[in-house]
Amino acid sequence: MSEGNVTVEIRDHVALIGLDRVDKRNAFDLEMYRALAAAYGELHRNPDLRCGVLFAHGDHFTGGIDLAEWAALLRRGRFPDLPEGAIDPLGLDAGNRLRKPVVMAVQGICLTIGIELLLATDVRVAAANARFGQIEVKRGIFPAGGATVRLMQEVGWGNAMRSLLTGDEFNAAEALRLGLVQEVVEPGKELARAVEIAQTVAAQAPLGVQATLASARLARTQGEVAALRRLLADLAPLMSSEDAAEGLRSFTERRAAKFKGR
Repeated sequence: MSEGNVTVEIRDHVALIGLDRVDKRNAFDLEMYRALAAAYGELHRNPDLRCGVLFAHGDHFTGGIDLAEWAALLRRGRFPDLPEGAIDPLGLDAGNRLRKPVVMAVQGICLTIGIELLLATDVRVAAANARFGQIEVKRGIFPAGGATVRLMQEVGWGNAMRSLLTGDEFNAAEALRLGLVQEVVEPGKELARAVEIAQTVAAQAPLGVQATLASARLARTQGEVAALRRLLADLAPLMSSEDAAEGLRSFTERRAAKFKGR
């Protein structure tokens, strides 16, 4: 299905969410941003969905935001209002963040909000022709979607500042070296590889995957002490789940587990 220049396809337990404003190099207008947030909301709520894949149709991931549309909101220090049940794809609201993992596939140009979406996902695959740029300083502004906070966590202070303060573009090989992406593949194969990774994630115990993600995020946002204090408290309820029992049975019976998310 397609809405607001965003397509959604379900493959088993994986939601493939595609940006589809190809004639504008997938530049984000307000409608597309809201539609992406709505798709994230469905992934968040639907118990049959265990992992997402964020990708883009066409030759490029995104040329960034359609600044002419966003300017009035940004002058007021606001992001677009989102539909009911939506989840901000940038993950800026810690209290209302997508609880399931997302694998992202990138090709062609990936500018500004594209990198910030990348930083809000969990595993990233880039085509060898991908080009990245956090170019807000070239437009008289600065990144307000999370890059100033998250990029240094991913690639280190100096590497982050070189990108943020110069606005210089860098290629997929450099993104891999920095740790911004985890794999680089031939152009045209990035989506298939991202789906393959997402399907592997979706085959694991859903409650365990979500608890793992929540623990890691807690460590990143509140520090390792806060995360360490929660480990056993958050593990205890999982030990009584059907999936934990199935995990033990599959181990003793030497077979692949069949998890239900309960």
